[in-house]
Amino acid sequence: MAFMVKTMVGGQLKNLTGSLGGGEDKGDGDKSAAEAQGMSREEYEEYQKQLVEEKMERDAQFTQRKAERATLRSHFRDKYRLPKNETDESQIQLAGGDVELPRELAKMIEEDTEEEEDKASVLGQLASLPGLDLGSLKDKAQATLGDLKQSAEKCHVM
Repeated sequence: MAFMVKTMVGGQLKNLTGSLGGGEDKGDGDKSAAEAQGMSREEYEEYQKQLVEEKMERDAQFTQRKAERATLRSHFRDKYRLPKNETDESQIQLAGGDVELPRELAKMIEEDTEEEEDKASVLGQLASLPGLDLGSLKDKAQATLGDLKQSAEKCHVM
């Protein structure tokens, strides 16, 4: 049964591929493609040029995005003192060398930096301790400072 199907479909497939590779002239192929789409030769050529231009624009945007991502990765590598990557540097150079981060990414990096700075400060470290209430600690410190000021005013030596 499989042999019968193969011979029937295989013969038709050979006929189809034989007619495609018949050695037609490329000019005739363009005419037939233009005629098939219902366009004149000039319209078809203009259409092809538009397709090429659109592809070039898409490629340029893709290259720009790749360079932006590479810039972001290199920023994090610098920040965390990781080894540099040659492919990222080549992608940045391919896009023109001077690539700025998109606003959204720059904003995210800025927020991360602020959070890390807060955690790196003394108050940030205190806030991360469990069971410590910074509000009450602040109130006690202000009350103590107020008492010191009052006692300093009463002091006759100063």
